[in-house]
Amino acid sequence: MIIAIDFDGTICRGKYPNIDGLQPYAKEVINKLYDDGHFLIIWTCRENEMLLKALNWLLENGIKFHRVNDHNPDNLKKYGGNTRKVYAHLYIDDKQVGGLPCWDKIYDEVCLMEANYKAQQQREANNL
Repeated sequence: MIIAIDFDGTICRGKYPNIDGLQPYAKEVINKLYDDGHFLIIWTCRENEMLLKALNWLLENGIKFHRVNDHNPDNLKKYGGNTRKVYAHLYIDDKQVGGLPCWDKIYDEVCLMEANYKAQQQREANNL
């Protein structure tokens, strides 16, 4: 699945522009999602120097990701354009309805969503 993950308040603690350490278990879960084969997009409003600071922090902390504020290349080919809104199957953000769950619960929910997504794909393939 394609997963877009917000930076401020979701991966890191602190209030923009501060980066005050990792949210508990964020690194472990994000890296597990990456290793499980999900396509991870860092999805942030940061730009220029503040974006560079965030990217360097992610790299220094060993947090894996594929893209930043950009689409999965397969979707660009499929749909023929680059919209401002990053497409994902799932968005993880501290501003989501109900707030940010604990990262271990996020992992469990992603696994459930992935199973449902694969089952839906299989049903669609069987109907062709």
